[in-house]
Amino acid sequence: MPEMNLNQITNKLNGLFAGDSRKLVFWYDTNAEFVDEIDTLGLANASVLRLEPDNQFYVKYYLECEDTAGNYLVYAPFAKPGIRDNHLWDTIKYSTEFFADRASLLRVDLGIPENLKPVIQKHIKFFGNKERAEKFYKCEITHYTRSGIEVALMSVLCKLKAPSFDEVARAVLCDDTDGENKYLAEFAKYELVESFWTHCEQNFAYVADAPSVKKLILTLFVTYAAKSIRADLPKEWNPLISAKSGNIVVFLENMMNNVLYQERFDALSDSVAQELQVQKVLYALPIENIVDCDCFACLDDMLIDWMAERLADENTVAKLNGKSIGEIAAERTYTHFGAKQSDTYQMLILADKLLALAGYRCEGDCAAIMKQYQSADFQIDTNYRKFYLYLDRLPAPERFEALRQLVENTYTNKYLNVQSAAWNDALTDYDLFKANCQHRFYSRFVSAGGRSKTVVIISDALRYEVAAELADRLRGNENCAEVTRKAMIGVLPSITKLGMPSLLPHKNLEVSDELNVTVDGLPCDDTRQREAILKKDDPTSRCFQFDAIRNLSHDATYNLFKGTGVYYIYHNQVDTRGDKPNTENEVFVACEEAIQEIYDFIIKLARNKIATHYIITADHGFLYKRDKLQESDKISLKEGVLSLGKRYALAGRASEIEGVRNFPFGHFIGAYKDKRVVSTPLGSDIFKSPGGGSNYVHGGSSPQELLVPVVEATTRTGRLKKEIQAAPIALVSLLNKVTNLIAAVEFIQSEPVSDTVKPATYHASFVDAEGNAISNEGLIAADKADSDSTKRIFRVKFRFKDMSYDRAAKYYLTVYAADDDITPVIKREIRIDMAFSADFGF
Repeated sequence: MPEMNLNQITNKLNGLFAGDSRKLVFWYDTNAEFVDEIDTLGLANASVLRLEPDNQFYVKYYLECEDTAGNYLVYAPFAKPGIRDNHLWDTIKYSTEFFADRASLLRVDLGIPENLKPVIQKHIKFFGNKERAEKFYKCEITHYTRSGIEVALMSVLCKLKAPSFDEVARAVLCDDTDGENKYLAEFAKYELVESFWTHCEQNFAYVADAPSVKKLILTLFVTYAAKSIRADLPKEWNPLISAKSGNIVVFLENMMNNVLYQERFDALSDSVAQELQVQKVLYALPIENIVDCDCFACLDDMLIDWMAERLADENTVAKLNGKSIGEIAAERTYTHFGAKQSDTYQMLILADKLLALAGYRCEGDCAAIMKQYQSADFQIDTNYRKFYLYLDRLPAPERFEALRQLVENTYTNKYLNVQSAAWNDALTDYDLFKANCQHRFYSRFVSAGGRSKTVVIISDALRYEVAAELADRLRGNENCAEVTRKAMIGVLPSITKLGMPSLLPHKNLEVSDELNVTVDGLPCDDTRQREAILKKDDPTSRCFQFDAIRNLSHDATYNLFKGTGVYYIYHNQVDTRGDKPNTENEVFVACEEAIQEIYDFIIKLARNKIATHYIITADHGFLYKRDKLQESDKISLKEGVLSLGKRYALAGRASEIEGVRNFPFGHFIGAYKDKRVVSTPLGSDIFKSPGGGSNYVHGGSSPQELLVPVVEATTRTGRLKKEIQAAPIALVSLLNKVTNLIAAVEFIQSEPVSDTVKPATYHASFVDAEGNAISNEGLIAADKADSDSTKRIFRVKFRFKDMSYDRAAKYYLTVYAADDDITPVIKREIRIDMAFSADFGF
């Protein structure tokens, strides 16, 4: 800290006079602080020559004519005169000036121009504290201006790492203490309050006779809203609309996108909404006029209500400003408040897709329907599952009850019943059974692969569409070299007691009327018995329960799998939750957990090079509907049933009841002489039977129950041959010069999302040469899987700060990956040439 006592002054002066050459030092002591001590200085190599306002000519004559060799300290107990009144000005130019007042010392030490000394003097109290002064020094300002000094002073008081008025303003707005704003109180101590409001005027065009933080906040939010609402706002709001909307948009968007300020931004937005009755005002406007605004939470509630009402009215073609419901919902998930309602928007997107099932068709033979299900229809079941997954997460799902009922009815009547009728009519191709039946699983997929180590994970009730999502997850992991998925026709009845034995090596399955099964005469009810059956084919084979081994250490896991045989691992997440009446509505949550558990386990083994070949399958699938079945949906069977479940009946002869299909039991287990018959209800109906729930069921012949997945994954053994990369983006626009405060820039996602390209998020903004933001930040979600490149183009709108731009200076468009804010993926130099600063667009 540059501050001196008398001894320090003497030492400093003696240092200036050291050496053999002649030296003249001028000291203008503005406040005559040292006039009484000047003659007591112990100068070792110079004399003191007093300068008075009326002896300037004499001193000049003396120094340049009478004594041209001596060293002199020319001391003046008054302020340095201007050039017109200072006859020693030219002498001073080849001499040295000395300062002992704090402001002058600071000015010289920091390299601040002399004309800015009054700024330092005004705020000299700030430098009375060593810690504050050191922080000001650390700002390392290279070009001093009055504005820059004031911003640096305020930045230090706000405890910022670097001087920035935007950050100062955010700090002031983020102070939520009761009573006086603590930062304004600090500014007041050092005469900076007026400076703060001056900068608010310069940056935000905020002017008020009695400025306040509350009025500033209102101005910021109303101005922001006015730029994105396509309608006249209440006349009472007009005085709050600033002329520098560009700066305000940039300021607030950077605030809402910064994790440090988001919570406070929400609080400020809520306070403004209450103060100005924003919800009441906006509800009076046409919905299409507010769809682009995102600074108030109530806007998303309004849009969500509008979308839900249109969907509930089966108006799936409704649009706002040319955008469909699905497009609007997808875009809103990337806005500040919309992201907080992401589950709601995702639910609406899925509802929109499911309501399109009104035109669903299912035709052809068994092979065609099976192919259609594996390529497209399974996604309908996934959409239904995800719809309820998101709906159940909402704090008040009953808000969407009308929409939920419509989705439920559409899924059941337009999809399940149509598909079930076609599938059951076609389910007579017994040659297809032989080629794709579940009881041939071991010979087709396990033993056919040779004697290399194979890990088979059998997840109870992991239906095909859930396994398809797991396959996609595995395909996106860098450890997986190849992932395929197929479907088998499961055993009917599609239940665990038959499905599990079918997956074991065998020649014959013996099934009693009570559906008790033996495999080549051996029992197969538990893990130990199943391992014994496996060992008959391969003595090195093992069986485990998933929960018993999932958390073992690396060494323990390695020792467990150190053989070369087949390892059967039994996983049970879906069925254990779905089969209980009190938890059956959690079955879709269980599906998510099952996917994650199996995925984590396989990747764990793959990374530790424990195995490279994995097969994921199931004993059966399941059918789920949220609505409770009415008694009219339950079918009563007459006598003669050998074994009965909610979705099947094993009998000695076919049922003649309407709405029931009959199939030869033996064809499903390879026992073609077996004359027993399996009867199943059409659609989603069930038989009247005791026990269990009625929402989650299995045992029937629907594709959801009967088509069993087979996912095969091969993991890498050495170095990665194909790298998994984030979806890359590139500039489409030929951007070299910006001439407008609003600029639209087009980016393209260069590669579609695939097994080697994962979705990525990018943040784009314009900055100056020092890296300071001069625009808002645009978000780019590169998550498109479309092969058509035109569908992977993003148009991002940037709004520049309303300020002066140097045509010769360098500015940059920068794009950073969301997980890396160090190295830009795009840095494009541009020029800014604006004829004038005003808010105009194109």
